[in-house]
Amino acid sequence: MFQNPEQFAQATKALFEFQLETFNTLTSKAVQGIEQVVQLNIDTARSGVEKNLEAGREMSQATDPKAAMAAASARMQNLTNVAEYNHQLGQILADIRKEFTEAADAHLAEARSNLSALIYDVTKNVRPGSENAVEIVKTAIDNAFAGYEQVNKATRQAMAAFEEQLAKAAALAEQQQQTKH
Repeated sequence: MFQNPEQFAQATKALFEFQLETFNTLTSKAVQGIEQVVQLNIDTARSGVEKNLEAGREMSQATDPKAAMAAASARMQNLTNVAEYNHQLGQILADIRKEFTEAADAHLAEARSNLSALIYDVTKNVRPGSENAVEIVKTAIDNAFAGYEQVNKATRQAMAAFEEQLAKAAALAEQQQQTKH
């Protein structure tokens, strides 16, 4: 067992710092993904505006109604391709999920390793009659690790819910695009 309270405090601090580092890493991955989605939306909007301006110029410069209709028809074919947008969005989400899963799994493996080492340190020099104290420490460590796993699970669920909402929005946008044609 820990020879003095400082050892226990250090071990507890190390576990807390590890949990905080994991949370920061996963949050950073999520923010990076959101930045990519925002950039995709900006690029898509910019492209749409540029195409609309070009189509407007072509229609205004048309010499007869037939040329104006041809420009309008070309404009309809050049609308932002919802399928392409959905594909790019899906790729971003797949990359985020992959990075998130890899980071979470790496941190989980490291946490398990640290937990095993901590339990070994706690139990290696147990004095007779200290078994209850050891069980209390083991329970505290197990609870801390369970808390970490819950945060990890909740973050994965939040990511899945976010992806589901984006998929619904993409499907709705595609459906609206199809009704325009």
